[in-house]
Amino acid sequence: MVDLVRAHLYVSGRVQGVCYRAYCQEQAAALGVAGWVRNLRDGRVEAAFEGPHGIVDQAIAWCRKGPPAARVVDVEVRWEEPLGEKEFRIAF
Repeated sequence: MVDLVRAHLYVSGRVQGVCYRAYCQEQAAALGVAGWVRNLRDGRVEAAFEGPHGIVDQAIAWCRKGPPAARVVDVEVRWEEPLGEKEFRIAF
């Protein structure tokens, strides 16, 4: 049995208007993690990833880089209890 984890992220920098959410969704699908991503009014992107620890770590590593046009300045990670999410979506 694989232990599941959940990471809740706040990504700062030039992360809106650069297709960050769409690329994040593609990356999550490629990795097979569940959760969501959304823009915040303050210019940050918020995301949650749920899955095996090593795979969630890969998703976090991708967020630190982001898509080609992004300029990530900071990624705040908060570890939480998994909620049992089954898919990854762009939230609004």
